Amino acid sequence: MAWNIKALQRLIVTSATYRQSSNASPAAIERDPKNRLLARGPRFRLPAETVRDCALAIAGLLREKIGGPSVKPYQPAGLWEDVSVERRAKYVADKNDGLYRRSMYTFWKRTCPPPGMTAFDAPDRETCLIRRARTNTPLQALVLLNDPTYVESARKLAERLIKEAGPTPAERIGLAFRLAISRPPGADEQRIVLALYQEANERFRRDKAASEKLVAVGDSPRDASIDISDLAAWTTIASVVLNLDETISKE
Repeated sequence: MAWNIKALQRLIVTSATYRQSSNASPAAIERDPKNRLLARGPRFRLPAETVRDCALAIAGLLREKIGGPSVKPYQPAGLWEDVSVERRAKYVADKNDGLYRRSMYTFWKRTCPPPGMTAFDAPDRETCLIRRARTNTPLQALVLLNDPTYVESARKLAERLIKEAGPTPAERIGLAFRLAISRPPGADEQRIVLALYQEANERFRRDKAASEKLVAVGDSPRDASIDISDLAAWTTIASVVLNLDETISKE
């Protein structure tokens, strides 16, 4: 490879071994329980940066420009002030493309790393690490449900479902699954998500204020041609799909 790291990475990720499914027969698991023979693909939660990038990409928000200065995406107010002398340092989030660049370009303050990434076990960069820890905590689900990045991604995904899929809820649910996890929903999944959509649709049609509050999250403009209650209902469905364990895991 002549020290061509990109070529080496391409060789790895396009190999038959790397592209194996994590599904395995009972016989294969019995023969190779720790997967030392690489009989199947490993299954694990995506790294912190990839979890965010994946949500942005599914929603159609990710900006794929290569290179450039660091960017400052959404972050809770007041964090930098709490760790700075006389509260002088203030975090000001970027506008436009700076909010949607890949996470590797995120500005990193070691005394106050981005909490959305810390929740998914991103290292604090105080010391070098050979291997990251992987945890599964309720806080991660709360980030995916409430962080502005993921709420906004759910809204933009909802717009995609309404505009790109057929008019029926089943068609839109099917597109959501294909975009997020590259497969159609199963019969039980379809039934559960459809029931949730009907419940959300009824709720948001009764409560316009809640609809407006939900779809107002994030700097990207919403599509004003879409009924706000319908958009809020599909944003709820999109949020559920973005929160699936399968969405944030390497299968």
